[in-house]
Amino acid sequence: MNQPQSNSDQILNLADLQKGLPAITPAFGAALAEACAVCLTEQAHKQGIELQVEGDLADTFQLFWPTVTDQMKRCWNDEEYATEQAAYGVTLMVIQRLTDFTVVERARRGTGFDYWLGTSAESTETPFRKSVRLEVSGIRRGSQRQIRSRVKLKLEQVKPTDDLAPAYIAVIEFSQPSAWVVKR
Repeated sequence: MNQPQSNSDQILNLADLQKGLPAITPAFGAALAEACAVCLTEQAHKQGIELQVEGDLADTFQLFWPTVTDQMKRCWNDEEYATEQAAYGVTLMVIQRLTDFTVVERARRGTGFDYWLGTSAESTETPFRKSVRLEVSGIRRGSQRQIRSRVKLKLEQVKPTDDLAPAYIAVIEFSQPSAWVVKR
């Protein structure tokens, strides 16, 4: 991966997922980074392509990712699964950069959302507080209409747990990299 030497805040190096996050181990982060790399490379994107973040959060980032190998392509051959995992990776990086939140816990299946987000707490006994739900979806190649439709679907999906906490919904589209992020 060739990344220019720059201190720009507008760069998202997806390989940074390999360092881990509070609820993402370095090994799982490396897997997410691989999924991102495969999805972006299979769309014939070049390093440094812009990711447009729209919705309740807005910004533009240059994306960089690990070099894709044949082994990675074979590993991530299930397009739907690769897209879902890649969407997690991109979303977690965007959320961390554009909000005060980070991923603090994987949600249990059946809750209607994917992760808990939180901020650093003052107490060492509970280093992070679960304060926002996060639901993520990925689309390998889709129109603006499909993205907005998916956002609407995901807003309905998290509705049953609205009494728990606010939520962010993120839909990542890989053909013309974009991230639609809305807060509920």
